[in-house]
Amino acid sequence: MISPMRSFIVRVLVNGVAIWLAALIVPGVGIGGQDVGDQVLTVLLVALIFGLVNAVLGPIVRVVTFPLYVLTLGLFTFVVNALLLWFSAWISGELGLDFTVDGFLPALLGSVVVSIVSVGLNAVTKKG
Repeated sequence: MISPMRSFIVRVLVNGVAIWLAALIVPGVGIGGQDVGDQVLTVLLVALIFGLVNAVLGPIVRVVTFPLYVLTLGLFTFVVNALLLWFSAWISGELGLDFTVDGFLPALLGSVVVSIVSVGLNAVTKKG
């Protein structure tokens, strides 16, 4: 069994890799910084913020928008994830981190990339 702290760290790292790949792939999602060290720190902090936003706001938004999930057969998940990513970028900017999402479409495409990468990496990192 994985300890809660180790599980938390793995989730932050998985989110970090997913956000970094989204920034590489999706135009309008960006990570700034002077050097690689700054970018790695930014990615890890943004991943932490994204995880906290998902943990706190995600369940509330999902309960409130449940009828839309049913109506769209679950496709509304992408819209909610995009809004949570966009909100995470706003919080990051307010905290002085150089992570940007330049609108809803980049947020939507970024959330699709983050979702796919997260599912893949979580499947690889699961034990027994």
